[in-house]
Parts: sequence; C-alpha cells; structure tokens
Amino acid sequence: MREHELTPEDILDTLRNIEDPEVGTNIVDLGLIYEVLVATDGMVNVKMTTTTRFCPASGFLADAVKVRVEDLIGVRQAQVDLVYEPAWSPEMAQLFSLDDLKK
Repeated sequence: MREHELTPEDILDTLRNIEDPEVGTNIVDLGLIYEVLVATDGMVNVKMTTTTRFCPASGFLADAVKVRVEDLIGVRQAQVDLVYEPAWSPEMAQLFSLDDLKK
C-alpha cells in the first residue's frame, strides 16, 4: 500500500484550479464534474460535462482536466469522458456531493 492513497477528493482539489473560461468559476463548484473513479493501479476516470453541448471550450477543459490529474503523484493515466446526460443547468452548481462522485 502506498503511503498516501489517492482519493476522489484529491482529484477534486486539483480540478478546483481549472476555471470555466466563459463563466469564471471553477469546474468543480460549477457542477461540471459528474464522477471521479480512482483505481488502485493509478488509473483515474473523470466524467464531466460542459455548460452547453457545443461549448467552444469543451476540448480545452477536457485536456486541462487530463493534464492536471496526470500531474498528480500516484496517477498512471487519466481518462476524461465528456458526457451530456444529465444536461448541465445552473442549478447543478454545488449540487453533487462527494458521495455522488465516488459511485
């Protein structure tokens, strides 16, 4: 066992440093991160969305998430999946709890 096991909370803390360029709020508090799975082999899967299906920043945001997660010690590889179900709405900001992200 590693000295510090990587947790979904570690991933979320890192992702709070990424702001949606159109809204100016970090992607975690904005409710764009739907799921974070951390495997014991260092693989991390993040399911996220964007504020609109055809958001011009979607590629930038997904790439930023992948780079930030893969920079964490203990991460072997990150996979970022853009999903659009459920569709994002402003009410989703701070809607998902950490328990929702650990499914």
